[in-house]
Amino acid sequence: MQDLRVQFDVSGGPITAVDGINFEIDRGEIVGIVGESGSGKTMTALSLLRLIPEPGKITSGRILYGEKDVVEMTDEEIREFRGNEVAMIFQDPMTSLNPVLRVGFQVEEAMAAHSRFTRKQAHDRVVPMLQRVRIPAAKDRVRDYPHQFSGGMRQRAMIAMGVSNEPSLLIADEPTTALDVTVQASIIELLRDLSRELRAAVILITHNMALVASLCNRVIVMYAGRIVEQGPTRAIFKNPQHPYTWSLLRSMPRVDEVEKERLISIKGLPPDLGRMPPGCKFHPRCKFRVDRCLTEEPPLGEVGPGQDARCWVLMKNIENPEAEALK
Repeated sequence: MQDLRVQFDVSGGPITAVDGINFEIDRGEIVGIVGESGSGKTMTALSLLRLIPEPGKITSGRILYGEKDVVEMTDEEIREFRGNEVAMIFQDPMTSLNPVLRVGFQVEEAMAAHSRFTRKQAHDRVVPMLQRVRIPAAKDRVRDYPHQFSGGMRQRAMIAMGVSNEPSLLIADEPTTALDVTVQASIIELLRDLSRELRAAVILITHNMALVASLCNRVIVMYAGRIVEQGPTRAIFKNPQHPYTWSLLRSMPRVDEVEKERLISIKGLPPDLGRMPPGCKFHPRCKFRVDRCLTEEPPLGEVGPGQDARCWVLMKNIENPEAEALK
């Protein structure tokens, strides 16, 4: 993605939901995009497939898939691109699966619709696909309806549909929402194994930092439609440099802490995208802001090997951040 901007023209004036996003992903890499609701995570992913709902539109930037620019693709090209080259697993499988069609038929349709396989080949691949995503007794369950599947099994069926055409990029939008912890762990393991088998890149959209820590190679932190920090997972978790990333990590308990510290909450709400504050967009909620934050928006700059942050006041320059944040 190069300088991508997504805008919604509404009665109160244009709203920029994604503002100047730049990032890349390689084959076999798993990248997590994290942030609060409304930060632009899902809209960034929908842009990749040109599925932005009306009245939204891409106003500038490029989305390069190899040599092809997704933004410039014709309607026919984008239909072939979706499902064949890039697939998306949506947040709620119950609303994504058709309740009156058998699960096996829906997986078969996902393959037949993109002409990569003949109808017979697609039919023969359904049971192996369900077995691949570890649905027990797949031969028997292939004729079940979605309501006969548990939440975890429905999510596995969605993943089977997503990987059925062996895409090179898989987008998972909150794939473990509403699933219990043990099922979450199995879905994480499944995504990791599928990425290795298919050499597929995976974009994981989530607000679950524990999920990111266990699965992702790199992390992109978004706030108010912008990337505020990005870098290798280990570097981000060990030395977060943007106050927003630092606060996100310290707002959740950690099982590996010897001494339990008091959790730090992020007060306030994300900004109204129609009335953005001047300067740094996080400054109204930031405990570490300085005068410059109120008037000048910082650029995204390098703060470590492969790590970038958008901040005038980096966490490495603050002497006792925990005490300052709890004031």
